[in-house]
Order: sequence, then structure tokens, then C-alpha cells
Amino acid sequence: MHLPVMPPVKPMLAKPAASIPPGMHYEAKWDGYRALVFRDGDEVEIGSRSANSLTRYFPELVEAFGAHLPRRCVLDGEIVVAREGRLDFDALQQRVHPADSRVRMLARTTPAAYVAFDVLALNDTPLLDVPLTERREVLAAALRHAGPPVHLAPATRDVAVAREWFERFEGAGLDGVVAKRLNLPYRPDQRLMVKVKHERTADCVVAGVREHKSGPVVGSLLLGLYDDAGRLQHVGVCGAFTMQRRRQLMEELAPLRMESAEGHPWAAWRDEEAQAANRLPGGPSRWSGTKDLSWLPLRPQRVCEVAYDHMQGARFRHTARFRRWRPDRQPGECTYAQLEEVVRYDLAEVLDGGGA
Repeated sequence: MHLPVMPPVKPMLAKPAASIPPGMHYEAKWDGYRALVFRDGDEVEIGSRSANSLTRYFPELVEAFGAHLPRRCVLDGEIVVAREGRLDFDALQQRVHPADSRVRMLARTTPAAYVAFDVLALNDTPLLDVPLTERREVLAAALRHAGPPVHLAPATRDVAVAREWFERFEGAGLDGVVAKRLNLPYRPDQRLMVKVKHERTADCVVAGVREHKSGPVVGSLLLGLYDDAGRLQHVGVCGAFTMQRRRQLMEELAPLRMESAEGHPWAAWRDEEAQAANRLPGGPSRWSGTKDLSWLPLRPQRVCEVAYDHMQGARFRHTARFRRWRPDRQPGECTYAQLEEVVRYDLAEVLDGGGA
């Protein structure tokens, strides 16, 4: 492979903002695997956000890139999997599997798609220093004959349209909106774009603690919600505390510490059958590897308010953000019923809205 921009390359990143800024180029924020695609004739390499290779996990995309991309190019985009007209990140995660036979099977049963939103090089021309508006024109021309599973990401310069996308596209599983300056060059691994994501709050039971890797202070709080059957289900964690706050939280929660998990709603967390039947923390997973997923059980008596962006199935998609303790709430009031239900939106309509 010999291209004007060669792997490994880390993609350009975005920093968060509370609202959509005016006067910029806007795209939907996709909930998938960020991926740079390098094609030089018959050679194709797919690089992840951390510049690791994803090529072997998506053989159907390698084949599609040979059919739909220019013979020599470097693109930036997102690998996604859709089910029933909505992005499915859980299904996408299953695609990264060590067994080649399973990779091939999943490529048939849950095929991925690629949504391209930038171009770093075309033929012998590097485009890193070219303004975004020109790169977008090059990208649109390069993909004018492309078809599924390769898509050109919808884009607009109308902030009113971007705000409408922010509201509507969440129903198709998208994360929010990304804004880019019109004259923005491509700068790998720099946070020069802006991302605006959905944020909601929920009252959750704090039912456990994971210690921080540095020692006996809080690393993360384990969160629970009660389902319709009255079972406390593990829905995720909240973290990102300062070291001082980690120490304070461990002291605050010390009176709730249990000597063992016996009698705790998640007492069967080490049991694989129980893991399959319920949502429990620390379950066996090929993703965890040697990571220590043990935790300290707490009597489920305290409630905290957390901020989250969206749900993936019955859990928070990303780590939640601690907002405050809620002494005015009873644990039994922390149910799934409080969560906002997003109006569904067909992913095909999002992709059909693409254009230069």
C-alpha cells in the first residue's frame, strides 16, 4: 500500500458543547465505530479510533469498499449496524470476535454499513490542509456512484435543519449533532470539531462500588433501576470524579457496605446462568479480558440523580454523570417508568437525506 496519507492515523475528534453553534457545517453524530478506510487498489485497511486494525472483523465492508470506493483514497467515517430501522450498537459490538468462523457468520447475519463524512486523500493528492467545504465536495463526487452498504453522511449548513436533526434522528439511534468550521483543515487526533449530544437525567439506586485502580477510593458507582417485576437491574455506572471526591464518596458510603453479596439483589453476579437471565454487574465477558470487574456490595438504600445521553436496550449506553444525591427519593421509586421514551425514526430516512 502506497498512499499520500498512510496508516496508522488517528481521526480528528470533537469537544462537547451545550448547544448547536451557528454558522457551521453540520452532520448527524453516528453511534458506531469510528473508522478510517485506506484503499490502494486491491489493498484495504480499516483503522479504528485508536489506530488499531478492524479489517478482519468486517469482510463484507472490505468487499464493498472494493466495489464502491475510488481505487486510491483515504476516508473517515463510521461503521454501524442497523436492525429494524435503528442503529444497534450491541449488535455492532458482537462483530469484533476472535474466531474467524464467527466473524464470517456475523458478516452474513448482521452486516455492517459504512457512513463516510470526510476524505483525507484521493488518488495522489493529500487533502489534510484543504478546507472542509472543499473536502466535502471531493467526498461527494468520489461517492456519487456508491451504494449500500457505503453511504455519504447527510450534511447541512442550515442550523435550523441541524436542530431538527438533533430532535428527530435520535429515534433512529443517532447520538446528536457534530458541527465543523467551514474552513477546518483535517488534523488527526485533535479536538477541533464540536459535538452536541442528548442529555437526560434519571434517579438511580446506588447498589455497589468499584474501587479505583489507584487504591481504596471510589472508581465508579454501580447503578440500578427496578423493573416491572420488582427486581433491581444493573443499568450502568457513573464515574469521572476528582480524587478528592472519590475519597469523600467512599467515606459517605461506608455505612452501607455489606460484608458479602449474600442477600444483595445482585448476589448471583458470578453465576453465568443468572447473568444470562438478569442484568447483573461484573459478568463474564470476552470484552473484559483480565480486567478486574469485582465490586463492593452496598445496601440499596441511597438514590442519586445521574445524567445520561441515551439507553442501549435496558442499560445506559455510556458512563452516566453523577449530578447529586436525592435524599427525597425512595429506592423503590427508581424504576424504568421514569425514563423518557424516544420517538422512533427510520434510519433509512436519515441516510436518504445525504447530500453535499
